[in-house]
Amino acid sequence: MGLRHTLLDVTPLRSSPQFRRLWIGQALSGFGSQMTLVAVMFQIWQMTGSTAWTGAVGLAQAIPLVVLGLLAGSVVDRVDRRRLCLITAAGQAGCSLLLAVQGFAGHLPPAGILGLVVAHSCFGAVGGPASRTFIAHLLPKHQVAAGLALNRISFGGAMLMGPALGGLIVGGLGVGGCYLIDALTFAAALYAVFGLPPMSPEGEPARPGLRGVLDGLAFLARAPAVRGALVTDLAATVLSMPVSLFPLVNAERFGGDPRTLGLFLTAMAVGGVVASVFSGTFTRLPRPGLVMLAGSATWGAALALFGLSADPWAGLAFLALAGAADTVAVVSRSTIVQLHTPNELLGRVGAAEQIVGQAGPDLGNLRGGLVADATSGAAALISGGLLCLGAVAVVAATTPDLRRSATEPAGT
Repeated sequence: MGLRHTLLDVTPLRSSPQFRRLWIGQALSGFGSQMTLVAVMFQIWQMTGSTAWTGAVGLAQAIPLVVLGLLAGSVVDRVDRRRLCLITAAGQAGCSLLLAVQGFAGHLPPAGILGLVVAHSCFGAVGGPASRTFIAHLLPKHQVAAGLALNRISFGGAMLMGPALGGLIVGGLGVGGCYLIDALTFAAALYAVFGLPPMSPEGEPARPGLRGVLDGLAFLARAPAVRGALVTDLAATVLSMPVSLFPLVNAERFGGDPRTLGLFLTAMAVGGVVASVFSGTFTRLPRPGLVMLAGSATWGAALALFGLSADPWAGLAFLALAGAADTVAVVSRSTIVQLHTPNELLGRVGAAEQIVGQAGPDLGNLRGGLVADATSGAAALISGGLLCLGAVAVVAATTPDLRRSATEPAGT
């Protein structure tokens, strides 16, 4: 019994056929998205030979999520979320089909490819907050954390295997074939969402435009547990995200061997998958706020130890620990958001969570690169990890509602 309670809780997959179809559809589309990212990067590099252009791929994905996020959340809280998700998933599939057409034809310039990536991300900026509301509709409160952990393991699996599979497909079928497979994976996502019941927001619909956005921000101002969870996540990633430092660390510890560069991201992904497999150890705990604070603190400590480590393989072990801690923190953060946010506000708060999840790592990678340029890679890692620990301590000390947040919040 003890071992069973440490493992990933698959009860939501057994008890809810609708959640099971949704999970499978989203897992397949997640693999397709990771494959397409590899194909876009490869095609842009082949056409330009410029790291500035390949760096622009990340911006093309991130900017729509940040710019449209809060307004998209307000729309999500006004309409049938299922129908909106069907529209946005169909839009993403259409963008992937257009990428496939240009991949086979080979006549679109790099700016045109980035334009399709921007369009794809715009649909995702709206569809992401809509799909984040589904778990609260489909699962009882005591299964929400387990459902989020299941989503996290599918995300980790896509991050771990999707790029490698994408590389193999690009090598065998070309970029057009990779894009086409991505478009086909959206069929599974569309089928899953189509089978859901209508999901109109409960309670008062969001006010249109900026007023609805301001209502969402006002909720965050008066909901310290949710606000503290988002601030903790943002602080941890902005202050200590290490990905931009991996090429420098690889040069220092592995002699710049390109074959070892991928090990850094792989180590973090492996840690995240392992934590997901054993997520029963934390999803069944009654205080997700404390779990999130512990996970965020472990993330910072592991990255500081990664910076201090002279042995390259020990450093990879610390990265795996950081990846596991990140999974613990993210699942706990989403649990707090889902359980402590009224249904009629889930779209707007989900959009804020999506912005934090996207913008935080991007800003953190920028911070790490700037600090490393001024000092060293080790200094950037160690200082980032220590700053993260300090920020987590400040949030924990000043936000008692986050520490006391429970999986069965009173009055929700």
